[in-house]
Amino acid sequence: PVGITRVHLEEDAGKLVHDEDPKGPSYVDFNRCGVPLLEIVTEPDLRTPEEAYVFLNAIKEIMQYTGVSECSMEKGELRVDVNISLRGSGEDQFGVKQEIKNLNSFANVRRALEYETKRQTKLLRSGESLTQETRLFDPNKNATVSMRTKEEAHDYRYFPDPDLVPVLLKKEEIAKRREALPELPDMKRHRFVEQYGVTEYDAANLCSSPATAAYFEKAAGGYKQPKKIANWIQTELLHYLNEQRLDIDQSPVTPAMLRDLFDIMDSGAISGKIAKDVFMEMMNTGRGAGAIIEEKGLEQLSDAGELGRLIDEVLSDHENVVDDYRSGKRKAFGFLVGQVMKKTRGKANPELVNELLNQKIGG
Repeated sequence: PVGITRVHLEEDAGKLVHDEDPKGPSYVDFNRCGVPLLEIVTEPDLRTPEEAYVFLNAIKEIMQYTGVSECSMEKGELRVDVNISLRGSGEDQFGVKQEIKNLNSFANVRRALEYETKRQTKLLRSGESLTQETRLFDPNKNATVSMRTKEEAHDYRYFPDPDLVPVLLKKEEIAKRREALPELPDMKRHRFVEQYGVTEYDAANLCSSPATAAYFEKAAGGYKQPKKIANWIQTELLHYLNEQRLDIDQSPVTPAMLRDLFDIMDSGAISGKIAKDVFMEMMNTGRGAGAIIEEKGLEQLSDAGELGRLIDEVLSDHENVVDDYRSGKRKAFGFLVGQVMKKTRGKANPELVNELLNQKIGG
């Protein structure tokens, strides 16, 4: 567990923007000045950069699921300051604390802490002492640089704001608010594993944001094989959205449209391979699967008589391969299936092709 020291409100301040030329001008950006900030200060319970990374993701998910913030670091809705201090093995007293300010990604938090751990370890082992200071992380150099000497903790001078009336919450009100909380990420991940039969890895990906979890549930609700939809969302859908830099709620394919595509696949009208082509067309155009399949003539060939005729042609053209198969070369069967699929431009029902081929060449 990670303890919380305090949670307090602040107002964002203006920031200095310096010209790339060291001799150039500096500017003051007041765009976010006065915007309220909620700052969470933790106890020194985190021991590694990886623990810090996991903790920050957990906090971010909770704030997203409770509607506190969208937590977009690109939009400045979330940022991180970290403190790090080292102590020798077996020592109880923390070492000198150094702060790294304004980290704009969790990956950079981990990188900055890894760098600082190595830097401070090297200095301490060489006999040098550390001073309390504030540093900045340069992601291009993967290094921190000194910003200013840090004042002591007692110099923060916290005091009540005389213009704000104290708010005292009764236990009954706190309990009422607690009961009104939505399903939190850990609970949802556990439920997804139990209810939908997905893996813990799948559940972690699907619950990475409230919107992704909601999309999956709308698409998979009542479907007999929700694991298939979970796989499709993680591989096909999210891959496309990441490439296009779109959020899942901006997806051209809605959950209902994705479910419709799966229903068409399950009916045998199209193969899984063709379904991927149809899906990409859906993502690029926003059109439904049925309309695309009809327009492009992609419906799967499942006529046993027509497939039987085409298979006979393939067998006639590749008698040597048939002989190889009958003599024990099992890979020859896959070649024959491929030839049938080639003749039908991938539209043949693969299960029916396998069944008819088995019948014709002795299984």
